[in-house]
Amino acid sequence: MAKRIARDGVLLALALILYAVEAQIPSPVPVPGVKLGISNIITLAAMFCIGPADALCILVCRIVMGQMFAGNAVSLIYAVSGGLLSYLVMYMLHKAVTHKQIWVCSVFSAAAHGVGQILSAAMVMKTTAVFIYIPFLVCSGIITGLFTGLCAGFVIARINNNIK
Repeated sequence: MAKRIARDGVLLALALILYAVEAQIPSPVPVPGVKLGISNIITLAAMFCIGPADALCILVCRIVMGQMFAGNAVSLIYAVSGGLLSYLVMYMLHKAVTHKQIWVCSVFSAAAHGVGQILSAAMVMKTTAVFIYIPFLVCSGIITGLFTGLCAGFVIARINNNIK
């Protein structure tokens, strides 16, 4: 049990470091909510190497702690809703894809993250006008999900090679 807690703590720390680094990178497009999502590399690696329960714990802790340090209450709502919908998609796909297809899981979960953010924004702002952002967030999710998925695949391959 102690080994598991230590391992998850290290992965959480790595995810928070990546989150902090990403916060320093300016957004490539002027659409709110678009970011690389590089801390999701750790969530994907945890899902495929450790399992869904630990991945969920790492994800939720990273979202809450990251928003405590960098965000506000409203951004926490968006991050939680996007993160949980993304996790749900990742969870449903993780058994259906191979380690070489992690990028597929990442693309779909990144697109779901944008949809989750928009759904929560519609509820918070009490308007459906925010749905106009869905194509932008889904398209950017596909691109960034491909990037983070390929990176996660590389990380997982390195982990598997070092374990053998």
